[in-house]
Amino acid sequence: MKKIMLTMCMVLLMVLFSACNKNKTNDENAGATATPSPQPIVTLPPEEVTDEDTTGIDPQENESTLKLQDYYPIQADTEYFYEGKENEYAAYTRVTDFVDEANNKVQTRTDNGGSETVNVTQIKDGKVSVIFTANECYYRDNFMDKTEASEDEVLLMEPLVKGTQWKLSDGSKRYISAIDVNVDTPSGKYKALEVTTEGKDSTTKDYYAPKVGLIKTVYSSGDMEVSSTLSKINTDTPFTQNIDIFYPDTDEKIYVEPLTLSFRTGDVTRLVLQEALRKEAVKESYLPLVSAKTKINSLYLGNDKIVYADFSADLVNDMNAGAGYETLILQSITNTLGNYYGVEKIYLTVAGKPYESGHVLMKKGETFKVDMSNVAR
Repeated sequence: MKKIMLTMCMVLLMVLFSACNKNKTNDENAGATATPSPQPIVTLPPEEVTDEDTTGIDPQENESTLKLQDYYPIQADTEYFYEGKENEYAAYTRVTDFVDEANNKVQTRTDNGGSETVNVTQIKDGKVSVIFTANECYYRDNFMDKTEASEDEVLLMEPLVKGTQWKLSDGSKRYISAIDVNVDTPSGKYKALEVTTEGKDSTTKDYYAPKVGLIKTVYSSGDMEVSSTLSKINTDTPFTQNIDIFYPDTDEKIYVEPLTLSFRTGDVTRLVLQEALRKEAVKESYLPLVSAKTKINSLYLGNDKIVYADFSADLVNDMNAGAGYETLILQSITNTLGNYYGVEKIYLTVAGKPYESGHVLMKKGETFKVDMSNVAR
């Protein structure tokens, strides 16, 4: 009997020892640091972890109810106004240039009064990413098919739950720091998703509201705090730009007339400028730039800072001008396009070939130069 009791005690001790070792192993694994990954990390920042924060979070449930498209809606013909505090450039407007619904892409234009920035943003693979940026871009063109060599900037990432975090190309950490935050703005009161970006010497908090998008940004660095807050949204609103149209006059000088261009989301800039060149001049003494039949077949700004403009044969066939006036007309078209795109050279072709008429013969690759010397002031 003693021998049996001794054997049972030995077995019991072995079981207990085995269980202790197993628990020790699990505890060590739980404390290990995960290898950095480009995929979202669903974890709260260490300083914010509490029982209340972690209890009841079900990423699958949140993913099914909160979608990226809710917090970054793609809206055509919509103009957003943001008021700024503590910096003159914190106030800005944002409009939509182009939309590609099939690929969840949108091109927006931001104007802060000092410069205009164009961004192409795409919702793909559980991320909202800025895939192309053009700074100091004062002309309107379609950049939807362009991409940058540098890493995309991820604005939002699924799952849309507190604790989802990722790194930016500059080493900053960005994460969802809160959900359903009450945010008051001049445009209304919202329950917003809070996204925090921690840089080396600064912190930025962006607030996104369902069906609206970005409603507020707060930038903090030391004692400085700058904010941009949504104040108004205009729907069914075209984007307008002011342009200078150059006209030759019968006095053999060139005059400037301002014109406001209107663009709906998706409008082709080439066609809008085509109508501007066809427009009847405000003075009878001005010579027309092109006929009502003249088309712009293609128009774009090259990487070499040259505008490439190809016109239909009607440009030459319908001109009916002598050598002197033809030169003035070509100079006026060059000045108009060059001034709009902010460049000095225009490669003007007709039906795909270098410009040629009875008075002017251009060689392949030869450009017209912007020249304001004969423009009346």
